[in-house]
Amino acid sequence: MPDMDIKAQVWRPEQSVEDVFDHSYKEKEGPKPPVVIVWRNVILMTLLHTGALYGLLLIPSASVFTLIWTAVCFVYSALGITAGAHRLWSHRSYKASLPLRIFLAFANSMAFQNDIYEWSRDHRVHHKYSETDADPHNAVRGFFFAHIGWLLVRKHPDVIEKGRKLEITDLKADKVVMFQRKHYKPSVLLMCFFVPMAVPWFLWGESLWVAYFVPTVLRYTLVLNATWLVNSAAHMWGNRPYDSKINPRENRFVTFSAIGEGFHNYHHTFPFDYATSEFGWKLNLTTCFIDLMCFLKLASDPKRVSREAVLARVQRTGDGSHRSG
Repeated sequence: MPDMDIKAQVWRPEQSVEDVFDHSYKEKEGPKPPVVIVWRNVILMTLLHTGALYGLLLIPSASVFTLIWTAVCFVYSALGITAGAHRLWSHRSYKASLPLRIFLAFANSMAFQNDIYEWSRDHRVHHKYSETDADPHNAVRGFFFAHIGWLLVRKHPDVIEKGRKLEITDLKADKVVMFQRKHYKPSVLLMCFFVPMAVPWFLWGESLWVAYFVPTVLRYTLVLNATWLVNSAAHMWGNRPYDSKINPRENRFVTFSAIGEGFHNYHHTFPFDYATSEFGWKLNLTTCFIDLMCFLKLASDPKRVSREAVLARVQRTGDGSHRSG
């Protein structure tokens, strides 16, 4: 990694948020509660993915500038999840200045995956109760449920209960988080739909039809599925070099598609590490972005696990597949 004078902060236990697995949790005995399908979500997701498939057919008719703009919107909205809702607000793995928090909040609205407050709360529940009834997207229930099915049914009662009891005063104290939550719907209309569609139409004369289906609908659907693959594929397929006793895996395809979030066995073993990987910038655009923000003095105090701690954990609980790079 090039020397950008970025100083990683040594993590201390008292700095943690509630993102460490709770071994005291026990699933309730007896029959599981009935699955309640949310048909509104089923219809909306069906329409969205149908529109995305149509968007694929329109790619040959889109201008080069529109395709570049689609890629820019993909990366920007993905950063709103990876660098924003995930690494900053869910795990507090680094600190961000007000301008950067505003930048990431707009990106998060472009991603349209629930507001920062709700996304971060549910993600902390996921880490604390991973692969149990209290996990919002419990991968034990199968690929489809972990990928998209959890959004098509009512939450398990334990997910709701544990989410209410979670300590999230840091999120409530963040004015950017609460402002976005209060104005979430108009921010989504602006950032997820209007801006991606209006820019190519206004600046280089792309048709509104193509501008709506390619950089808007198709891009939005791709970012959704890239994020969902972290919940599904990265909990099922890959190696477990850091902890062989947990489901999350190292998955290169997910790492690429989710701009650095596929080092998932590492992440669940060391959730407080801002890089979510021991390999720095390798296949990790989000870590590159955070390091750049640190270099520009817009972010600071990135938390890191020491090399010694990583190797000790590999020896103690890994599956023997660890490589140095």
